[in-house]
Amino acid sequence: MNYSTLKKTVALSVASLMAVGMVKAQTSTTTTTTDTMKTSGTTTAKVFGGRGQYNTWSLGINGGVTAPVVATGGSNDYTNWKASYGYGASLRWQVAHSFGIEGDFHGGKLEGNNKDALNGIRDDRQSFSTKFYSGTITGVVNVATIDYLRRKNAINFFVTAGAGLVWYNPTMVLGNGTNFVYQNADGSNHYVKSLVIPVGVGVKFRLADAWALNLGYTENFTDDDILDGLNRGYPSKDKYSYGYAGLEYTFGPKSKANLDWVNPVAMMYDELYDAALRQEVEALKGRVTNVENAVNDLKKDSDGDGVSDQFDKCPNTPAGTVVDGAGCPLKKDTVMVGGAAQAPAAYTNIQFDFDSSVLRTSSYPTLDAVSADLRANTAKKLQLDGFASSEGTAAHNMRLSKDRANSVKTYLVNSGVEAKRVTVKAFGETKPIADNSTEEGRVQNRRVEFEQK
Repeated sequence: MNYSTLKKTVALSVASLMAVGMVKAQTSTTTTTTDTMKTSGTTTAKVFGGRGQYNTWSLGINGGVTAPVVATGGSNDYTNWKASYGYGASLRWQVAHSFGIEGDFHGGKLEGNNKDALNGIRDDRQSFSTKFYSGTITGVVNVATIDYLRRKNAINFFVTAGAGLVWYNPTMVLGNGTNFVYQNADGSNHYVKSLVIPVGVGVKFRLADAWALNLGYTENFTDDDILDGLNRGYPSKDKYSYGYAGLEYTFGPKSKANLDWVNPVAMMYDELYDAALRQEVEALKGRVTNVENAVNDLKKDSDGDGVSDQFDKCPNTPAGTVVDGAGCPLKKDTVMVGGAAQAPAAYTNIQFDFDSSVLRTSSYPTLDAVSADLRANTAKKLQLDGFASSEGTAAHNMRLSKDRANSVKTYLVNSGVEAKRVTVKAFGETKPIADNSTEEGRVQNRRVEFEQK
């Protein structure tokens, strides 16, 4: 049997089995009114109920055709190969709808010959026959379904990949017609052990909630080149394929649904329309509304003086009254400068202690006067220039001067001045206004100056 003939035979067989399986699967998906109200299963699954409400363990058996070649190609030590038989069993734990972990056992035979070689002999070999057994751990991923519009899936497409060991015993017919068998010293058959990597695809048809029909194809890649009893030194390893059909039974009480057939789209729909969840959402909306109302209360300024009611120590001040940061009118000694109310101390330098950016309490009157003027003259902008004395490094003094300017800005913003109207600029120990060699001079240099724009 050549490769193209095998492909046609396998394709026709798989197509026929798929057609039968689809008919059985589709006829088994009739649901009741109760099923259409919630996710598939013999009983209604709880929304957000977890894996424990489903049956997840299943046992399968299978049988099919083996070949010492794979559909993806590669070298082969014999000119011809023969299709033979294989069988297997599996135990699977369905971790989620889309993923399961499976333990597999397989056995079977692989055969090939040199019929197309000269005189039917190549490398002193006429043919080979190898019995093999394998045990693997495999991941099974459900990658697609054609039943997303149904409450219950009926057909799942899956891919598999894993690793394990394969044991095999090659028997060969040599060029002179004698048999050669790998044997131990005591005359018993010698089984070679090798790593094997199975990679496959398949389709599963739902026959009933607990029963499924599986059709699949697996390519098995070994870690040696003597599976057929001949090591020809090719760079590639030996490989073999297994096309199979099998039945799978899922254990568990009938009151639980099979996790393999749960439709995730239907489950998402149920979760979105779950009554308890919708109640929680509505309650959350109410809490958000309460927070928004509380924030609006914090921003409320009943007398329009620029200080919110929560911090206004002098509520109900007359319109147009110039107030300080606490919302209280400025004292009577406030003078008029250019038609605007301004305290005598406004825009004088703000002094700081050594290596500190904390505002002195003595600076508050000046800052309140500046705040009042800025709030009364909304077109006016201000630049805060920060400075330091010469102690410490230049980099440290630059950071310190910026922190001092930001302290002044924070005070003004908290008192009601828009942050975008106040900018900050740091000069460090540059531009001193007094002698840094004396303490009196250094005290004057630790400052923030106001530059009106």
